[in-house]
Amino acid sequence: MHSARSSFLTFALLSIIALAGAQAPAMGQDITSLEMLSEMAAESPKTSAEINKMPAKKLFGRQKAPADLKARAIGSYAKGCLAGAKAIPVTGEAWQVMRLSRNRMWGHPQLISLVEDLARKSKAAGEWNGLLIGDISQPRGGPMLTGHASHQIGLDADVWLTPMPARVLTAKERANISATVMTKNRLEINPKVWTENHMKLIRRAAKYDQVARIFVHPPIKAELCKWAKGDRSWLAKVRPIYGHNYHFHIRMKCPAGLAGCKNQWTPNPKDGTGCGDELAYWMSEVPWKPKKPDPKPNPNKPKPKPPPPLTLSGLPAECRAVIAAP
Repeated sequence: MHSARSSFLTFALLSIIALAGAQAPAMGQDITSLEMLSEMAAESPKTSAEINKMPAKKLFGRQKAPADLKARAIGSYAKGCLAGAKAIPVTGEAWQVMRLSRNRMWGHPQLISLVEDLARKSKAAGEWNGLLIGDISQPRGGPMLTGHASHQIGLDADVWLTPMPARVLTAKERANISATVMTKNRLEINPKVWTENHMKLIRRAAKYDQVARIFVHPPIKAELCKWAKGDRSWLAKVRPIYGHNYHFHIRMKCPAGLAGCKNQWTPNPKDGTGCGDELAYWMSEVPWKPKKPDPKPNPNKPKPKPPPPLTLSGLPAECRAVIAAP
């Protein structure tokens, strides 16, 4: 017989689903994960209301195993969760996973297959020795305790721009090795570390039909624009944005026919590549300028309150079943 505490927590989580005002989906009918509930109990929530107020990043960030459900990417890239996740093997024939302690090597099975295929084909073509894989997603997706706003539904993967060494890295090395920064500053690539093979790898990734976007630092996009010949349409998927000077970020489209997964809008730059006005914007001062301070601040004006943390109630209703599943 379960302890009174475990029984209460099971009842409490079921109550949350009922309080949501939505029917529990079929995939969440077996809510039996007392291990998960005991982990939640580490913060000592006493009532279902307290559990419902707990930041979603804490609920999802403490999950150590995937939900034993049919694979589904639920919600949007920055507000959702993941059922039936698959982990990429930490050491493959053409890849190695970094930062193992984060436990962020989980993704939708179709994304995992895509990343593995990219690794194998780029190595077979002699373009890249192997991929160093950064963050993909947590075992059940959802918001993370640290780092990304996206990577929540198992369709995002970070790939380091550092080539994989020709040996298996130790766990300590995977925890401590720093990725190589490819840029001198926000406008210039570093030619001492940037190579044509980097561009071939990103082009290969962008050409997968299933890929929606590739995020890179603006100078990297500029180099790709100068280098690409022939069919340049794949460049439209390569989007310049801050914070991607040591890795590129693969974003996959929602798998076909997957209800409840929300795609982002399709990139459609006026010039067909994003090498014109879009890139010029990111290479200008505009997106990098800090917000100007109020020239006449009111000392009596109260400071704005930070927004409340995202909770389970702010995610798609199906995520309740994901967090509660065995």
